[in-house]
Amino acid sequence: MNQIPSSRRQRAHISQFTTGQLHLKNPFVVAFFSFSYPGFGHLLLHRYAVALILIVWEAFINSMAKINLGILYSLLGEFDKAIEVLDERWLMFYLGIYMFGIWDSYRSTVDGNKQYILAEREDAQILNMKMGNWDMNFLDKRKPWVALLWSAVIPGIGHLYLHKVITGFFIFGYTITIMYFGHVPQAIHYSMIGQFEQAKHVLNMQWTLFIPSIYFFILYDAYTSAVEYNKLFEKEMSKYLRTNYQSSKFRFPI
Repeated sequence: MNQIPSSRRQRAHISQFTTGQLHLKNPFVVAFFSFSYPGFGHLLLHRYAVALILIVWEAFINSMAKINLGILYSLLGEFDKAIEVLDERWLMFYLGIYMFGIWDSYRSTVDGNKQYILAEREDAQILNMKMGNWDMNFLDKRKPWVALLWSAVIPGIGHLYLHKVITGFFIFGYTITIMYFGHVPQAIHYSMIGQFEQAKHVLNMQWTLFIPSIYFFILYDAYTSAVEYNKLFEKEMSKYLRTNYQSSKFRFPI
């Protein structure tokens, strides 16, 4: 079946490259990821355009204002260095967009939850397969721990396992870029041969401090996406069976 659902609202949209779906999300969790890294909360909501703008903006403005270095020195108790390293000219541009990202992700989650509840009451149709010239995508059951494992080994690969091609490709490229500017591969190499001082010296902490937020988000999103896709598969199968097969309450003649 490859037709537009007739319901007023959609519970999911399947394209060749990804599956977008409505499901209940905790607004505070989404806001937390926007707090840890602007744009990630919007990625959880499948709002890719806004997420891309906020993520790229975060990398640019954070680097110009030296916010990560300010955070690092503050955590080490070197407050004078933190004040000295921050660039106030860029810092003033940072705060407004940062607060907007948190607020908008929270608001969008609340509104999305309302739309999900209404779509569930309507028992909205779910398209289970999409084929095209570039790729094919279909609802299927996948193992959350496999998505989590692949994401832990190589960021973005777990999302490709779930057929979240857009998110997976972006996360993979973005993480590689951050690690390159942070000199993380060199630090790993020096650590593996026991040269820990050299590994510490080579790291660019302004870029390296992006990695914990990115890595934690990747693991969380891969695991929860697998769980929610499995639920979506079950809902589509349940609706198909209810629509096309005899009701269980039918009384067979004796």
